[in-house]
Amino acid sequence: MLSNKRVQELELVMDFEKVEECFKEVSSWIENVGRKRLKETISTDDSLEMLVQVQKQFKEFDLIASEYCRRGQEALKKMDRWEDFSSVDVHPYRVKLQACRDQLEEFCTQLDESRHRISEMVRLYEFFDKVRQGICCMEEGVRS
Repeated sequence: MLSNKRVQELELVMDFEKVEECFKEVSSWIENVGRKRLKETISTDDSLEMLVQVQKQFKEFDLIASEYCRRGQEALKKMDRWEDFSSVDVHPYRVKLQACRDQLEEFCTQLDESRHRISEMVRLYEFFDKVRQGICCMEEGVRS
């Protein structure tokens, strides 16, 4: 039984190396591209036209970022069975795995928040634009 358990642990270590290779690509993209692009979306201009342009650019980025998030989640999901192993030899790998999970979860959360914030800002700007147009029409009516 001990031998079987040890063989399973070694198989998990080999699996981890495959997952780690995949996740390195995802992690590298998050750090070198994803976070920078998310920071760029924080500062938005004062016009509806510029905000709609930012939203369009963000949607393109969001498609790519969502794909990286999906790939990272799939890679990490393969390692779910590690939860059953509590061996001291496996512990360092579990720590690395948790760090990967935390990084991915944080980025995906920031992506969702940015998506929601931009969408709400566009809706708010559109509302204010309609209000402004309505006020202009009323002012014209009062003048005539």
